Amino acid sequence: MTTSQSAPPTGAPPTHPRAFEPVTLVVSALLAVLGSVIGLVLITTLGIAPNTSVIGALLAMLIGRISVAGLRKMRDQHRQNLVQSAVSGSTFAAANSLITPIAVPFLIGRPDLVWTMLLGAVIGLAVDSWVLFRVYDSRLFPATSAWPAGIAAAETIKAGDEGGKKAAVLGVGAVVGFVGAMFKLPTSAAGVAFLGNIWALLMFGVGLLVAQYVPTAFDYDLGANYVPHGVMIGAGLVALVQAGLMMRDRSAKKQAAAERQDGRFDADFRTVDARRLRRGLIEGMALFVVGAIVVAVGGGLAADMGGFALVGWVLLAGVAALVHQLIVGLAAMHSGWFPAFAVTLIFLILGLVLSIPMIPLALLVGYCACTGPAFADVGFDFKAGWLLRKDAVPWKPYEMAGRRQQYLSQLVGFAVAIVIVAIAWKPFFSDGRVPPVAQVYVDTIKAGLTDTHAITMMLLWAIPGVLIQLLGGSKRQMGVLLATGLLVATPQAGWLVLAALAVRFGYTRWRRSQAATKEEADAAAETADNDLALVGAGLIAGSSVHDVGQIYKAV
Repeated sequence: MTTSQSAPPTGAPPTHPRAFEPVTLVVSALLAVLGSVIGLVLITTLGIAPNTSVIGALLAMLIGRISVAGLRKMRDQHRQNLVQSAVSGSTFAAANSLITPIAVPFLIGRPDLVWTMLLGAVIGLAVDSWVLFRVYDSRLFPATSAWPAGIAAAETIKAGDEGGKKAAVLGVGAVVGFVGAMFKLPTSAAGVAFLGNIWALLMFGVGLLVAQYVPTAFDYDLGANYVPHGVMIGAGLVALVQAGLMMRDRSAKKQAAAERQDGRFDADFRTVDARRLRRGLIEGMALFVVGAIVVAVGGGLAADMGGFALVGWVLLAGVAALVHQLIVGLAAMHSGWFPAFAVTLIFLILGLVLSIPMIPLALLVGYCACTGPAFADVGFDFKAGWLLRKDAVPWKPYEMAGRRQQYLSQLVGFAVAIVIVAIAWKPFFSDGRVPPVAQVYVDTIKAGLTDTHAITMMLLWAIPGVLIQLLGGSKRQMGVLLATGLLVATPQAGWLVLAALAVRFGYTRWRRSQAATKEEADAAAETADNDLALVGAGLIAGSSVHDVGQIYKAV
């Protein structure tokens, strides 16, 4: 256990703080209001949804220094983890999962469908988080993967609790990340490169560089020729097949043998087996279809579509929601970036190819857009909690209890976000403040497809996506990460990713060269990874603080 206040007496079983403890609940709800407002203002003005996990953790630390009304309990790092889960959940829910989807029917000229779309978005948000809760730490979404924003949140909390050298390194990294972001450098990209799978991040960096330089060097518009979309379609299809293969039970015996008898943490042990992974995804698919039925009935789609077409729309919406969350989740898990906008655009183009009428297509796009970001955000927060709980004994019961309390805290943040969006959407939209991505969706729907160019190019570029994803396998997700880089297309991010990977390679190689034996070399490599992870966490934390600070521009 840590030095936090929740550490039990010697010999007593550990008890994780609860999300609904009065102090924790009140602090979580109040800060979730702040997170929701920040998310709404920034997504409708600057078009960004900042990660407020670090902000939530820092505010919880400060509150823990107040010695009145039981607020000292917030010095406990596990309570801080619950609060940051609620705050980040409220931000992403308000900005990505709620306000963006409901802006689509509003901009299409059907404000009467906003409430229907909001109901569908709430269902999508609930299912999105539920599925991640069910499948986190499985072979498909292992806790040992990067989940970069989660590492940043955990290291921030630990540094605040422990101080010393760790706090100094994290602080220096945060300052560098903040200053770099001030100069428009995506320093979080460099931070991510210190944390994740090297091959996956290498492809992410290559995708970023191609997106930045190919259009000018070769006078070839990647977006107009649907290159990123095609690569993502090919890689995504292979990733779905790989996900299906992971749901088999062939590793069940090995999984059971990996759990240590003394109850201590073992990185080789996963808390979710293939059976639960399979059930979680099947449940998610069924619930997404139920949500699609609600949207179809509430939106009066029967008037625009025949019986068979309506059934097809419902099934397509359910499948699109599930696929969208899986692709976005995989990208976020490895790179910390989730291309939700671009993946939604793929399904929008598919809807145009299928000649879906305007209103049903707008609702399909809105329903698809509400999934993915919350899925990724819950994964980030679970990663933070997983890192903070690793020293508990017995580990598994404490980990599962803590994960459940984090999920409940996320629900608190979601509930706050739903209320805020329900109150704020009318004045925001009336004032012309809508998410820019929603306007892009609507413009694309109204423009339609004039020829078969889009589908032809996407099918063509799906081929390299398939090949690269097959080459990298399910653990590296190289095809998905290449497509993510192409879709994100953030200037200079590719250079920062590759530079950080070079530093990572050189530093690890240098540390290993100082060792005399193979065992010492392996230990040195692990130490190097830990050092660089702390630097990467600081860069991400500093960049996140800068993004939240942009609220002054928006207001």
